[in-house]
Amino acid sequence: MTGTATPSIRSHNPAAPGELIAEAPAASPAEVAHAADRARIAQRAWLAAGAGARCAALGAAADRIAAAAGEFAELIVREVGKPITEARGEVARAVSILRYQAQQVFDPVGAVHEPVAGPGLLLTRRRPYGVAGLVTPWNFPLAIPLWKAAPALATGNAVLLKPAPQALGCALRLAELLDGVLPAGVFTVLPGEAATGAAVVAAADIVSFTGSTAVGSEVVRATAARGVPVQAELGGCNAALVLPDADLQRTAADLVGAAFGYAGQKCTATRRIIVVGDPDPLRAALAEATRALSVGDPADPATVCGPVITEAARDGIRAALDSALVAGARVLATSKAESAGWFSVPIILERVPANHPILREEVFGPVVVLQRAEDLTEALALARDVPHGLVTSVHTRDLDAALAVVDRIDTGLVKVNAPTTGVDFHLPFGGSKASGYGPREQGRAAADFYTSTRTISLLPADPSGAA
Repeated sequence: MTGTATPSIRSHNPAAPGELIAEAPAASPAEVAHAADRARIAQRAWLAAGAGARCAALGAAADRIAAAAGEFAELIVREVGKPITEARGEVARAVSILRYQAQQVFDPVGAVHEPVAGPGLLLTRRRPYGVAGLVTPWNFPLAIPLWKAAPALATGNAVLLKPAPQALGCALRLAELLDGVLPAGVFTVLPGEAATGAAVVAAADIVSFTGSTAVGSEVVRATAARGVPVQAELGGCNAALVLPDADLQRTAADLVGAAFGYAGQKCTATRRIIVVGDPDPLRAALAEATRALSVGDPADPATVCGPVITEAARDGIRAALDSALVAGARVLATSKAESAGWFSVPIILERVPANHPILREEVFGPVVVLQRAEDLTEALALARDVPHGLVTSVHTRDLDAALAVVDRIDTGLVKVNAPTTGVDFHLPFGGSKASGYGPREQGRAAADFYTSTRTISLLPADPSGAA
Protein backbone atom coordinates (compact mmCIF):
# COMPACT_ATOMS: atom_id res chain seq x y z
CA MET A 1 0.00 0.00 0.00
CA THR A 2 1.42 3.40 -0.96
CA GLY A 3 0.46 6.90 0.01
CA THR A 4 1.50 10.50 -0.40
CA ALA A 5 3.46 11.93 2.50
CA THR A 6 2.12 15.13 4.04
CA PRO A 7 4.49 17.95 3.08
CA SER A 8 6.23 19.77 5.90
CA ILE A 9 6.38 23.52 6.39
CA ARG A 10 9.68 24.80 7.74
CA SER A 11 10.91 28.22 8.80
CA HIS A 12 14.57 29.20 9.16
CA ASN A 13 16.53 32.02 10.74
CA PRO A 14 17.34 34.48 7.91
CA ALA A 15 20.37 35.78 9.81
CA ALA A 16 21.68 32.22 10.25
CA PRO A 17 19.93 30.14 7.55
CA GLY A 18 21.16 26.82 8.90
CA GLU A 19 19.01 27.22 12.01
CA LEU A 20 15.59 25.57 11.75
CA ILE A 21 13.04 27.54 13.79
CA ALA A 22 9.84 25.54 13.31
CA GLU A 23 8.41 22.63 11.37
CA ALA A 24 4.85 21.35 10.99
CA PRO A 25 2.83 19.35 8.47
CA ALA A 26 0.87 21.38 5.95
CA ALA A 27 -2.89 21.31 6.40
CA SER A 28 -4.56 19.59 3.45
CA PRO A 29 -7.74 20.98 1.86
CA ALA A 30 -9.69 18.22 3.61
CA GLU A 31 -8.20 19.22 6.96
CA VAL A 32 -9.08 22.85 6.29
CA ALA A 33 -12.68 21.86 5.52
CA HIS A 34 -12.85 19.86 8.75
CA ALA A 35 -11.45 22.81 10.72
CA ALA A 36 -14.07 25.08 9.13
CA ASP A 37 -16.88 22.71 10.14
CA ARG A 38 -15.55 22.62 13.68
CA ALA A 39 -15.23 26.41 13.72
CA ARG A 40 -18.84 26.89 12.67
CA ILE A 41 -20.05 24.81 15.59
CA ALA A 42 -17.72 26.63 18.02
CA GLN A 43 -18.73 30.03 16.62
CA ARG A 44 -22.36 29.61 17.60
CA ALA A 45 -21.44 29.02 21.23
CA TRP A 46 -18.83 31.81 21.14
CA LEU A 47 -21.47 34.31 19.98
CA ALA A 48 -24.09 33.03 22.40
CA ALA A 49 -21.68 33.44 25.33
CA GLY A 50 -22.13 37.19 25.03
CA ALA A 51 -20.03 40.33 24.86
CA GLY A 52 -18.78 40.00 28.42
CA ALA A 53 -17.31 36.57 27.78
CA ARG A 54 -15.60 37.75 24.59
CA CYS A 55 -14.20 40.80 26.38
CA ALA A 56 -12.80 38.62 29.18
CA ALA A 57 -11.25 36.15 26.73
CA LEU A 58 -9.54 38.80 24.65
CA GLY A 59 -8.30 40.52 27.78
CA ALA A 60 -6.88 37.24 29.05
CA ALA A 61 -5.21 36.69 25.68
CA ALA A 62 -3.57 40.12 25.98
CA ASP A 63 -2.32 39.22 29.46
CA ARG A 64 -0.80 35.96 28.23
CA ILE A 65 1.06 37.60 25.38
CA ALA A 66 2.25 40.40 27.64
CA ALA A 67 3.61 37.83 30.10
CA ALA A 68 5.51 36.14 27.24
CA ALA A 69 6.62 39.41 25.60
CA GLY A 70 10.36 38.88 25.92
CA GLU A 71 10.22 35.34 24.61
CA PHE A 72 7.94 36.30 21.73
CA ALA A 73 10.13 39.23 20.69
CA GLU A 74 13.17 36.94 20.59
CA LEU A 75 11.24 34.45 18.45
CA ILE A 76 10.31 37.20 16.01
CA VAL A 77 13.97 38.20 15.75
CA ARG A 78 15.11 34.65 15.08
CA GLU A 79 12.33 33.66 12.69
CA VAL A 80 11.85 36.73 10.48
CA GLY A 81 15.00 38.76 11.17
CA LYS A 82 13.21 41.77 12.63
CA PRO A 83 15.54 43.95 14.73
CA ILE A 84 14.91 43.40 18.43
CA THR A 85 13.76 46.96 19.12
CA GLU A 86 11.06 46.68 16.44
CA ALA A 87 10.16 43.16 17.57
CA ARG A 88 9.50 44.39 21.09
CA GLY A 89 7.36 47.17 19.68
CA GLU A 90 5.36 44.66 17.63
CA VAL A 91 4.57 42.55 20.69
CA ALA A 92 3.48 45.64 22.62
CA ARG A 93 1.25 46.65 19.72
CA ALA A 94 -0.32 43.19 19.60
CA VAL A 95 -1.18 43.43 23.31
CA SER A 96 -2.72 46.88 22.76
CA ILE A 97 -4.78 45.60 19.83
CA LEU A 98 -6.26 42.81 21.93
CA ARG A 99 -7.09 45.16 24.80
CA TYR A 100 -8.64 47.71 22.45
CA GLN A 101 -10.79 45.09 20.73
CA ALA A 102 -11.78 43.61 24.09
CA GLN A 103 -13.52 46.91 24.84
CA GLN A 104 -14.95 47.27 21.34
CA VAL A 105 -17.34 44.41 22.08
CA PHE A 106 -19.48 46.87 24.04
CA ASP A 107 -19.86 49.40 21.22
CA PRO A 108 -23.35 49.87 19.73
CA VAL A 109 -24.18 47.31 17.06
CA GLY A 110 -27.14 49.08 15.49
CA ALA A 111 -29.74 51.82 15.70
CA VAL A 112 -33.48 52.28 16.24
CA HIS A 113 -35.58 54.17 13.67
CA GLU A 114 -39.17 55.35 13.50
CA PRO A 115 -41.48 53.59 11.03
CA VAL A 116 -42.91 55.68 8.21
CA ALA A 117 -46.42 55.18 9.57
CA GLY A 118 -48.09 53.49 12.50
CA PRO A 119 -46.68 51.92 15.65
CA GLY A 120 -43.63 49.66 15.75
CA LEU A 121 -39.84 49.85 15.56
CA LEU A 122 -37.31 49.62 12.77
CA LEU A 123 -33.91 48.32 13.85
CA THR A 124 -30.52 47.84 12.32
CA ARG A 125 -28.24 45.27 13.93
CA ARG A 126 -24.75 44.10 13.00
CA ARG A 127 -24.08 40.35 13.25
CA PRO A 128 -20.96 38.24 12.59
CA TYR A 129 -20.58 36.30 9.34
CA GLY A 130 -19.48 33.05 10.99
CA VAL A 131 -15.96 31.87 10.09
CA ALA A 132 -13.29 34.40 9.14
CA GLY A 133 -10.46 33.14 6.95
CA LEU A 134 -7.24 35.09 7.52
CA VAL A 135 -4.20 34.77 5.24
CA THR A 136 -1.27 36.69 6.70
CA PRO A 137 2.34 37.58 5.76
CA TRP A 138 5.61 37.00 7.57
CA ASN A 139 6.82 40.57 8.11
CA PHE A 140 4.53 41.28 11.10
CA PRO A 141 4.09 37.72 12.35
CA LEU A 142 2.17 38.67 15.49
CA ALA A 143 0.61 42.09 14.89
CA ILE A 144 -1.04 41.41 11.53
CA PRO A 145 -2.65 38.09 12.54
CA LEU A 146 -4.00 39.79 15.65
CA TRP A 147 -5.16 43.00 14.02
CA LYS A 148 -7.28 40.73 11.84
CA ALA A 149 -8.21 38.06 14.39
CA ALA A 150 -8.98 40.29 17.38
CA PRO A 151 -11.85 42.25 15.75
CA ALA A 152 -13.13 39.10 14.06
CA LEU A 153 -13.30 37.38 17.43
CA ALA A 154 -14.63 40.44 19.26
CA THR A 155 -17.61 40.62 16.91
CA GLY A 156 -18.42 36.94 17.42
CA ASN A 157 -16.72 35.18 14.52
CA ALA A 158 -14.49 32.13 14.67
CA VAL A 159 -11.09 32.34 12.94
CA LEU A 160 -9.04 30.16 10.60
CA LEU A 161 -5.51 31.56 10.32
CA LYS A 162 -3.20 30.56 7.46
CA PRO A 163 0.16 32.15 8.32
CA ALA A 164 3.07 32.65 5.95
CA PRO A 165 5.40 29.62 6.05
CA GLN A 166 8.33 31.87 7.00
CA ALA A 167 6.46 32.87 10.19
CA LEU A 168 5.29 29.38 11.17
CA GLY A 169 6.91 29.38 14.60
CA CYS A 170 5.27 32.65 15.63
CA ALA A 171 1.83 31.42 14.53
CA LEU A 172 2.19 28.15 16.41
CA ARG A 173 3.35 29.97 19.53
CA LEU A 174 0.37 32.32 19.28
CA ALA A 175 -1.96 29.32 19.07
CA GLU A 176 -0.34 27.84 22.20
CA LEU A 177 -0.84 31.08 24.13
CA LEU A 178 -4.49 31.33 23.09
CA ASP A 179 -5.22 27.68 23.89
CA GLY A 180 -7.47 27.55 26.92
CA VAL A 181 -8.21 31.27 26.74
CA LEU A 182 -10.42 30.87 23.69
CA PRO A 183 -12.88 27.98 23.38
CA ALA A 184 -11.75 25.02 21.29
CA GLY A 185 -12.38 25.52 17.59
CA VAL A 186 -12.74 29.28 17.77
CA PHE A 187 -9.14 30.00 16.69
CA THR A 188 -7.29 27.52 14.48
CA VAL A 189 -3.86 27.86 12.86
CA LEU A 190 -3.53 26.00 9.55
CA PRO A 191 0.09 25.83 8.31
CA GLY A 192 0.64 25.48 4.61
CA GLU A 193 1.53 26.93 1.25
CA ALA A 194 -0.73 28.14 -1.56
CA ALA A 195 -3.06 25.10 -1.56
CA THR A 196 -3.81 25.55 2.14
CA GLY A 197 -4.43 29.26 1.67
CA ALA A 198 -6.79 28.60 -1.23
CA ALA A 199 -8.70 26.07 0.87
CA VAL A 200 -9.09 28.60 3.70
CA VAL A 201 -10.40 31.19 1.25
CA ALA A 202 -12.81 28.62 -0.19
CA ALA A 203 -14.11 27.53 3.24
CA ALA A 204 -14.52 30.89 5.00
CA ASP A 205 -17.59 33.12 5.23
CA ILE A 206 -15.45 36.29 5.16
CA VAL A 207 -11.79 36.69 4.13
CA SER A 208 -8.99 39.06 5.06
CA PHE A 209 -5.71 38.85 3.14
CA THR A 210 -2.38 40.64 3.33
CA GLY A 211 0.33 39.85 0.79
CA SER A 212 1.41 40.32 -2.80
CA THR A 213 -0.70 42.01 -5.45
CA ALA A 214 -0.66 38.91 -7.65
CA VAL A 215 -1.92 36.53 -4.97
CA GLY A 216 -4.32 39.09 -3.55
CA SER A 217 -5.94 39.51 -6.94
CA GLU A 218 -6.58 35.77 -7.05
CA VAL A 219 -8.12 35.91 -3.57
CA VAL A 220 -10.41 38.76 -4.59
CA ARG A 221 -11.58 36.87 -7.68
CA ALA A 222 -12.21 33.68 -5.70
CA THR A 223 -14.24 35.41 -3.02
CA ALA A 224 -16.19 37.49 -5.53
CA ALA A 225 -17.24 34.30 -7.31
CA ARG A 226 -18.74 33.05 -4.03
CA GLY A 227 -20.23 36.39 -2.95
CA VAL A 228 -18.02 36.41 0.15
CA PRO A 229 -16.84 39.73 1.67
CA VAL A 230 -13.09 40.30 1.32
CA GLN A 231 -10.45 42.84 2.17
CA ALA A 232 -6.97 42.64 0.62
CA GLU A 233 -3.92 44.70 1.58
CA LEU A 234 -1.49 44.46 -1.31
CA GLY A 235 1.58 46.59 -0.71
CA GLY A 236 2.87 49.90 -1.95
CA CYS A 237 5.43 51.91 -3.88
CA ASN A 238 5.36 54.78 -1.43
CA ALA A 239 6.68 58.28 -2.00
CA ALA A 240 8.10 60.85 0.41
CA LEU A 241 7.83 64.46 -0.81
CA VAL A 242 10.53 66.77 0.57
CA LEU A 243 9.94 70.50 0.16
CA PRO A 244 12.72 73.11 0.30
CA ASP A 245 11.81 74.33 3.80
CA ALA A 246 11.98 70.86 5.43
CA ASP A 247 14.25 70.26 8.40
CA LEU A 248 16.99 68.37 6.55
CA GLN A 249 18.50 66.40 9.42
CA ARG A 250 15.19 65.29 10.87
CA THR A 251 13.80 64.50 7.44
CA ALA A 252 16.86 62.51 6.37
CA ALA A 253 16.68 60.46 9.57
CA ASP A 254 12.97 59.78 9.01
CA LEU A 255 13.50 58.81 5.37
CA VAL A 256 16.43 56.50 6.00
CA GLY A 257 14.58 54.82 8.85
CA ALA A 258 11.42 54.39 6.77
CA ALA A 259 13.32 53.08 3.75
CA PHE A 260 15.81 50.77 5.47
CA GLY A 261 14.35 49.84 8.85
CA TYR A 262 13.74 46.07 8.98
CA ALA A 263 15.56 45.92 5.62
CA GLY A 264 12.71 47.76 3.91
CA GLN A 265 10.37 44.80 4.41
CA LYS A 266 7.21 46.74 5.20
CA CYS A 267 4.39 47.58 2.84
CA THR A 268 4.60 51.14 4.21
CA ALA A 269 8.36 51.50 3.59
CA THR A 270 9.51 54.55 1.63
CA ARG A 271 10.42 53.46 -1.91
CA ARG A 272 10.79 56.86 -3.59
CA ILE A 273 12.08 60.19 -2.25
CA ILE A 274 10.91 63.14 -4.36
CA VAL A 275 12.78 66.33 -3.52
CA VAL A 276 11.41 69.68 -4.69
CA GLY A 277 14.05 72.11 -5.93
CA ASP A 278 17.78 71.77 -5.31
CA PRO A 279 18.43 68.15 -4.27
CA ASP A 280 22.03 68.59 -3.11
CA PRO A 281 21.46 69.48 0.58
CA LEU A 282 19.13 66.50 1.03
CA ARG A 283 21.46 64.24 -0.99
CA ALA A 284 24.28 64.97 1.43
CA ALA A 285 22.11 64.42 4.51
CA LEU A 286 20.72 61.14 3.14
CA ALA A 287 24.18 59.85 2.25
CA GLU A 288 25.50 60.65 5.72
CA ALA A 289 22.53 58.99 7.45
CA THR A 290 22.79 55.89 5.24
CA ARG A 291 26.50 55.43 5.83
CA ALA A 292 25.89 55.67 9.59
CA LEU A 293 23.10 53.09 9.52
CA SER A 294 23.60 50.04 11.73
CA VAL A 295 23.32 46.88 9.61
CA GLY A 296 23.79 43.42 11.08
CA ASP A 297 22.60 41.01 13.76
CA PRO A 298 18.91 41.69 14.43
CA ALA A 299 19.37 40.59 18.05
CA ASP A 300 21.63 43.62 18.62
CA PRO A 301 19.56 46.54 19.97
CA ALA A 302 21.64 48.95 17.84
CA THR A 303 20.68 47.23 14.56
CA VAL A 304 18.26 49.03 12.25
CA CYS A 305 18.62 46.89 9.13
CA GLY A 306 18.89 43.11 9.45
CA PRO A 307 18.62 40.37 6.83
CA VAL A 308 15.94 39.94 4.21
CA ILE A 309 13.63 37.00 4.68
CA THR A 310 14.99 34.43 2.18
CA GLU A 311 17.78 33.81 -0.27
CA ALA A 312 15.28 34.18 -3.12
CA ALA A 313 14.24 37.60 -1.78
CA ARG A 314 17.88 38.70 -1.64
CA ASP A 315 18.49 37.51 -5.20
CA GLY A 316 15.37 39.32 -6.43
CA ILE A 317 16.54 42.59 -4.87
CA ARG A 318 19.96 42.20 -6.48
CA ALA A 319 18.36 41.55 -9.87
CA ALA A 320 16.24 44.71 -9.58
CA LEU A 321 19.32 46.75 -8.64
CA ASP A 322 21.40 45.31 -11.48
CA SER A 323 18.64 46.13 -13.96
CA ALA A 324 18.48 49.74 -12.79
CA LEU A 325 22.25 50.17 -12.87
CA VAL A 326 22.50 48.74 -16.38
CA ALA A 327 19.79 51.21 -17.43
CA GLY A 328 21.88 54.13 -16.18
CA ALA A 329 21.01 54.56 -12.51
CA ARG A 330 23.71 55.63 -10.07
CA VAL A 331 24.32 54.68 -6.45
CA LEU A 332 24.10 57.78 -4.27
CA ALA A 333 24.86 56.00 -0.99
CA THR A 334 25.09 52.59 0.54
CA SER A 335 26.01 51.00 3.84
CA LYS A 336 28.37 48.26 4.92
CA ALA A 337 27.97 44.69 3.70
CA GLU A 338 27.29 41.59 5.77
CA SER A 339 28.74 38.24 4.78
CA ALA A 340 26.63 35.86 6.86
CA GLY A 341 22.91 35.30 6.39
CA TRP A 342 20.55 36.67 3.76
CA PHE A 343 21.62 40.30 3.86
CA SER A 344 21.01 42.99 1.26
CA VAL A 345 22.76 46.26 2.05
CA PRO A 346 20.78 49.53 2.07
CA ILE A 347 21.15 51.49 -1.18
CA ILE A 348 19.93 54.88 -2.40
CA LEU A 349 19.70 55.12 -6.19
CA GLU A 350 19.42 58.26 -8.28
CA ARG A 351 19.17 59.07 -11.98
CA VAL A 352 16.89 56.07 -12.52
CA PRO A 353 15.34 56.33 -16.00
CA ALA A 354 11.66 57.25 -16.05
CA ASN A 355 9.32 54.26 -16.22
CA HIS A 356 12.00 51.82 -15.09
CA PRO A 357 10.25 49.03 -13.10
CA ILE A 358 12.10 49.91 -9.91
CA LEU A 359 10.19 53.22 -9.90
CA ARG A 360 6.79 51.61 -10.37
CA GLU A 361 6.95 48.20 -8.69
CA GLU A 362 7.40 47.24 -5.06
CA VAL A 363 10.94 46.05 -4.40
CA PHE A 364 10.52 44.51 -0.97
CA GLY A 365 13.94 45.33 0.41
CA PRO A 366 16.33 48.12 1.45
CA VAL A 367 16.27 50.09 -1.81
CA VAL A 368 15.03 53.65 -2.29
CA VAL A 369 15.17 55.94 -5.32
CA LEU A 370 15.82 59.69 -5.19
CA GLN A 371 13.91 61.80 -7.73
CA ARG A 372 13.83 65.55 -8.36
CA ALA A 373 10.84 67.79 -9.08
CA GLU A 374 10.81 71.46 -10.06
CA ASP A 375 7.77 72.28 -7.92
CA LEU A 376 5.04 70.71 -5.79
CA THR A 377 2.78 70.12 -8.80
CA GLU A 378 5.44 68.02 -10.51
CA ALA A 379 6.22 66.22 -7.24
CA LEU A 380 2.57 65.25 -6.84
CA ALA A 381 2.45 64.02 -10.43
CA LEU A 382 5.50 61.83 -9.83
CA ALA A 383 4.07 60.53 -6.56
CA ARG A 384 0.79 59.56 -8.22
CA ASP A 385 2.38 58.02 -11.31
CA VAL A 386 2.49 54.45 -9.94
CA PRO A 387 -0.09 51.65 -9.79
CA HIS A 388 -0.09 51.61 -5.97
CA GLY A 389 -1.67 54.00 -3.49
CA LEU A 390 -0.86 53.04 0.08
CA VAL A 391 0.93 55.90 1.87
CA THR A 392 2.62 59.22 1.11
CA SER A 393 4.65 61.41 3.42
CA VAL A 394 5.31 65.13 2.97
CA HIS A 395 8.04 67.01 4.82
CA THR A 396 7.59 70.77 5.14
CA ARG A 397 7.00 73.66 7.53
CA ASP A 398 4.43 75.12 5.11
CA LEU A 399 0.91 74.27 6.25
CA ASP A 400 -0.61 75.32 2.94
CA ALA A 401 1.70 72.99 1.03
CA ALA A 402 0.97 70.14 3.43
CA LEU A 403 -2.77 70.62 2.99
CA ALA A 404 -2.34 70.68 -0.79
CA VAL A 405 -0.71 67.26 -0.62
CA VAL A 406 -3.42 65.92 1.67
CA ASP A 407 -6.11 67.13 -0.76
CA ARG A 408 -4.43 66.06 -4.02
CA ILE A 409 -2.69 62.77 -3.28
CA ASP A 410 -4.38 59.43 -4.00
CA THR A 411 -3.09 57.22 -1.18
CA GLY A 412 -5.01 55.73 1.73
CA LEU A 413 -2.65 57.25 4.30
CA VAL A 414 -0.91 60.63 4.29
CA LYS A 415 1.82 61.53 6.79
CA VAL A 416 2.97 65.11 7.39
CA ASN A 417 6.48 65.44 8.86
CA ALA A 418 6.40 61.77 9.77
CA PRO A 419 7.79 58.60 8.18
CA THR A 420 5.67 56.56 5.78
CA THR A 421 6.07 53.66 8.20
CA GLY A 422 4.13 53.32 11.42
CA VAL A 423 0.43 52.54 11.84
CA ASP A 424 -1.98 53.56 14.60
CA PHE A 425 -3.90 50.42 15.59
CA HIS A 426 -7.06 52.36 16.48
CA LEU A 427 -7.41 54.09 13.09
CA PRO A 428 -8.41 52.70 9.68
CA PHE A 429 -5.58 51.26 7.59
CA GLY A 430 -5.56 50.51 3.89
CA GLY A 431 -4.68 51.78 0.44
CA SER A 432 -6.18 52.65 -2.92
CA LYS A 433 -5.53 51.50 -6.50
CA ALA A 434 -3.31 48.38 -6.53
CA SER A 435 -2.56 48.72 -2.82
CA GLY A 436 -5.85 47.46 -1.53
CA TYR A 437 -9.32 46.14 -2.14
CA GLY A 438 -12.35 46.25 0.09
CA PRO A 439 -13.00 47.94 3.44
CA ARG A 440 -10.27 49.27 5.72
CA GLU A 441 -8.61 47.31 8.51
CA GLN A 442 -8.17 48.16 12.21
CA GLY A 443 -10.04 50.46 14.59
CA ARG A 444 -13.80 50.76 14.36
CA ALA A 445 -13.64 50.01 10.64
CA ALA A 446 -12.66 46.43 11.47
CA ALA A 447 -15.87 45.80 13.42
CA ASP A 448 -17.87 47.00 10.42
CA PHE A 449 -15.98 44.65 8.09
CA TYR A 450 -16.43 41.53 10.21
CA THR A 451 -20.19 42.03 10.60
CA SER A 452 -23.15 42.42 8.27
CA THR A 453 -26.05 44.81 8.81
CA ARG A 454 -29.55 43.41 9.21
CA THR A 455 -32.65 45.60 9.03
CA ILE A 456 -35.40 44.40 11.36
CA SER A 457 -39.03 45.52 11.41
CA LEU A 458 -40.93 45.05 14.70
CA LEU A 459 -44.65 45.64 14.35
CA PRO A 460 -47.26 45.07 17.06
CA ALA A 461 -49.54 42.08 16.75
CA ASP A 462 -52.50 44.45 17.20
CA PRO A 463 -51.82 47.58 15.15
CA SER A 464 -54.79 49.35 16.74
CA GLY A 465 -52.94 49.36 20.03
CA ALA A 466 -55.90 47.83 21.88
CA ALA A 467 -54.95 46.21 25.15
